[in-house]
Amino acid sequence: MRPTTHSRKVAASGLLDVPVAGKHPVPSFDAEPSFSADREFAKLLVRQDDVELEIAALELARDACPLVDFSETIGWLDERACELAGPIARAANQHDMLESLAGCLSGSHGLTGSADAFLTADGSFLPQVIRNGHGIPISLSLIYIAVAKRLHIPLHGVAAPGHFLCRLDTNDGPLFVDAFSSGRVLELDECLDWLGRLTGLAHNQLVPALGPARPRQVIQRMLNNLKAIYLENENWKPALPVQQRLTLLEPASYAQRRDLALVTLKAGHPDRALGMLESCAKTAPSDDRITLEKLIDQARSDLAAWN
Repeated sequence: MRPTTHSRKVAASGLLDVPVAGKHPVPSFDAEPSFSADREFAKLLVRQDDVELEIAALELARDACPLVDFSETIGWLDERACELAGPIARAANQHDMLESLAGCLSGSHGLTGSADAFLTADGSFLPQVIRNGHGIPISLSLIYIAVAKRLHIPLHGVAAPGHFLCRLDTNDGPLFVDAFSSGRVLELDECLDWLGRLTGLAHNQLVPALGPARPRQVIQRMLNNLKAIYLENENWKPALPVQQRLTLLEPASYAQRRDLALVTLKAGHPDRALGMLESCAKTAPSDDRITLEKLIDQARSDLAAWN
């Protein structure tokens, strides 16, 4: 049985290869999800599209950093929009507008991609990306999109295979921004050629994936990135709210419910995990069932140690 993650290491070893938290489980005071303060995430649960993605991304960051100050990030985005108002107004065309956007965010303020950003959760969290100047494609793209929105530029996220992008539709066809590569601007053919080299996919396979992504799709991708990082590092406690959110977004998914049970147990909450594991075992495929039964025994053993 393997977790639903894109991480090569985790996918190869599986969640089940890592020992469950030791002989003295911690109390499960934080086992129940509590996202009542997350107004944008709440919109995603009812499939609304009027979501402020930068706020939704900050809500994810708050899981790991409860004291994160949203106003600092929002203020920084507002300042960049003010800084860009003149250059955008003077731009000769939409391509030049995107070049000005990239010139400000990447050129003047140093936001760009970094291989190291894929290794820690900081590469996904907007406050840390702004502070450190480095991020992964999706976090950098959300910063571009948020600043563009303040300038009334309808820039959208694109969940392209292997690399998140931004898209602006123009009368001459779509333009794409690769925020990870210092905001370079690509026309459709250039984008298809580059993604084809990156993924090995043909143009006709890539075109359907280059449309604007819905907010729910964007946040799920961010969550899956965080999940992969946390599981790769066996960092179960911060993985728990990430997996809780993924399960809330896909409540009918056996794989997400199974992963929630596993992460809950490994995070040291056998009381919560036991019922989840027992529920999953009822509908588990045959290759999962034996392992789930062993985990159920482990959860019962850990609970007995509390008494």
